[in-house]
Amino acid sequence: MLVTEIVSSDLAEKQIWGRRGKKIVRKYRCMTGQRRGRIVANLGQCFASPNIKKKLSMKRTRARLGARMARKARRTKRTNPASIALKRLNKRR
Repeated sequence: MLVTEIVSSDLAEKQIWGRRGKKIVRKYRCMTGQRRGRIVANLGQCFASPNIKKKLSMKRTRARLGARMARKARRTKRTNPASIALKRLNKRR
């Protein structure tokens, strides 16, 4: 049985294109659950319970390196061919 068979059509997660390294793969944008709005690889991740240790670790890392991470992400999105293709693929039609 699939998750989409259980939940109604208004809770269906949206399929989008995402990046895994330099490759373009299918991913999901969570419309419900604790990860609402986040892009995940598997539908089950939208409803998974949070890992508190990883959450606190990422909070500390963002406090320390947040600006540097943002600059690196901006550069990647501007120059990586896979990221440039994603902008085109995920654009609303």
